[in-house]
Amino acid sequence: MSNSPPYLGDGPQDFEIISRVLGGDANAFETLVHRYSRLVVGIVGKHIPRDRVDEVAQDAFVEGFHSLSSFSQKGPFGHWMAKIAVRCCYDFWRKHYRMKEVLVSDLSQEAQDWMDNLLAVQSNETFKRDAAAAEACEVLELALGRLSPEDRMVVTLVHLEGLPVKEAAVLLGWSSTTVKVRAHRSRKKLRRIILELQDGAPLTEEVRYEKAQQGCSKN
Repeated sequence: MSNSPPYLGDGPQDFEIISRVLGGDANAFETLVHRYSRLVVGIVGKHIPRDRVDEVAQDAFVEGFHSLSSFSQKGPFGHWMAKIAVRCCYDFWRKHYRMKEVLVSDLSQEAQDWMDNLLAVQSNETFKRDAAAAEACEVLELALGRLSPEDRMVVTLVHLEGLPVKEAAVLLGWSSTTVKVRAHRSRKKLRRIILELQDGAPLTEEVRYEKAQQGCSKN
């Protein structure tokens, strides 16, 4: 994702289009939108509810347009847009983070059975493989909704998508140490939430932001 290569197709290169946009030709940015829409939508689609993907992807391109002067052109434009897309996903969850009562009865029987098996999983590879199952999506979406935006993003990138810590750190704008620590803690939180779901008790305590780590996104 973050290793997106430079554009090598027909037509003007990215740096030429960027120069035109910065020179006052705002319409030229549409070419970049067409070139990288699949990349951005693909990233957003992994983190955001399906009915909001287009909205958040558009937000990413709007931010990209307004921040274009900060693009150093030392790396591929797609890499830069990937970071913006991840940041917009994080902003989405920060705006929509709400306390929810989650009941195990909300899950289908298949999802409850899958959840019981997940609790015995020790291998991270097995965790990622099983997370592709339909039942897993149902359970994980319910549990992920209980995590803070920071925890949700890092557990999705590192544990579900399987990105290396260093790559996730680049996308999130955090230090590798912060990602490593937060990824470990967020997975433990996710496991605890699933355990509570298994017990059948409503989750009435909000998983709040950890004040000591409020500045981690700036590291």
